[in-house]
Amino acid sequence: MQFLSDTYEGSVHDKAIADDVPYPLPPGSELVDDLGFVGYALPDVIHTRPTRKPKGGTLTDAQQTANQAIARRRITIEHVISGIKRCRIVKDTIRLWKDGVRDLVMEICCALHNLCVRSRA
Repeated sequence: MQFLSDTYEGSVHDKAIADDVPYPLPPGSELVDDLGFVGYALPDVIHTRPTRKPKGGTLTDAQQTANQAIARRRITIEHVISGIKRCRIVKDTIRLWKDGVRDLVMEICCALHNLCVRSRA
């Protein structure tokens, strides 16, 4: 399932956006998130996030292996985000003030990224 929230100005933390916007995930689905979402939970949704290293301690071999598996899954997501940000209008200061234009720009940049990915295959 794919979901794109409204755009937010400035440096708004991802968890603050997630708290503000209800994710439309069906029960039993899995959400792969990072350590920035500690304390965030959706009912009936499986959260997959890495284990945080304890202060002054170390992770067990099993925890490190699990974190590496999660990182291999998340790298795909990070590559998509960087592919969308190749359209510099998404990451630079945008001075379009009309309602809905910023969201439209983001949708167009996502569509361009999808077109590039599909044309490579």
